[in-house]
Amino acid sequence: MKPTNSTLAQYGTTIFEVMSRLAREHGAINLGQGFPEGNGPAPVVAAAAAALTDISNQYPPMLGLPELRQAVAAHDRRFYGLEVDWATQTMVTSGATEALAACLFALIEPGDEVVVIEPLYDSYLPIIRRAGGIPRSVRLNPPDWSLPEAELTAAFGPKTKLILYNTPMNPSAKVFTAAELALIARLVQQWDCYALCDEVYEHILFDGRQHIPLLSLPGMAERAIKIGSAGKTFSLTGWKVGYLTAAPALIDRIARAHQFLVFTTPPNLQAAVAAGLNQSDEYYTGLIDEMQAKRDRLAAGLERCGLGVLPAEGTYFLSIDVASTGFDGTDEAFCRYLTQEVGVAAIPVGAFYASAAAPGGYARFCFAKRDEVLDEAVARIAKRFGRA
Repeated sequence: MKPTNSTLAQYGTTIFEVMSRLAREHGAINLGQGFPEGNGPAPVVAAAAAALTDISNQYPPMLGLPELRQAVAAHDRRFYGLEVDWATQTMVTSGATEALAACLFALIEPGDEVVVIEPLYDSYLPIIRRAGGIPRSVRLNPPDWSLPEAELTAAFGPKTKLILYNTPMNPSAKVFTAAELALIARLVQQWDCYALCDEVYEHILFDGRQHIPLLSLPGMAERAIKIGSAGKTFSLTGWKVGYLTAAPALIDRIARAHQFLVFTTPPNLQAAVAAGLNQSDEYYTGLIDEMQAKRDRLAAGLERCGLGVLPAEGTYFLSIDVASTGFDGTDEAFCRYLTQEVGVAAIPVGAFYASAAAPGGYARFCFAKRDEVLDEAVARIAKRFGRA
């Protein structure tokens, strides 16, 4: 038999699926999977159900329903003061991952370099490489996850086509500072390239932090592409509805890739997300309050067990220092042990690094679960480590 695609063949099953299978096999509480429990906001779900009979179920416009694109533009104006023309500067995608793929396929030529920041979401590198791009990694290290200016500056050069980054950041739960974003903007302009901004957790920031889209910084209007996700904002990850905002010329190019990937997204879900984006401020503040309370609940429980918990500034995730448990082994070995012997599944942070000598010894937990689930996970960990 002739070989299959060599780029994708090098990637095995993702660590998320590996740990989830292990959790099912051992009846473990799965704090590795990065999605909330529950069925999402009732008004948004009801809007989707009603739209099945109230609007057409045939192909919607390729760029998305006008009402959702208008809602995306209004959202960007409402929260960030961005003046966006919905008809030329917005597009709907089948999830944020499809948005990433459409952007990367549209913008990268073979041999172009793409700056990425590790730890990173596992879909980034396969898409970049399949598009012919060459990743240039800049590493952030725990526990502070600060962006190293010298290393980032050195990663840019004449072959740089774009930088891809995520804030708030999975898995580190880091929120990029205004100074760090200004550095990125300066380098993007200096090297005449683009910024692909994965901002799916834009409404899940804690302790009073504010999200800053790179698109809002001076000089970025023509260069930055902002990706958002209904899955994260409305805790409806199974819907796979994403949206992006960018300059008209970029939307035009990205749409040409999008049309050959999925073409469009279910119309009833689009209509419901439009209703969701137009919800009052109480919804968005309530989301932050709920997730921050869950973060604090899990962090306090793990700390009572004697575990070293790293700061979590945003997202659904927090990490622990494996060394604080007394476990003698790698972060992957710890997560397997925790799943098989303790009954709680987590994800090794080392799996989010592609470069050599990734920092080991950290495990990521998802706290977007019911309180009783978090409490039971802590009880199982406490029973094993005997510190609570």
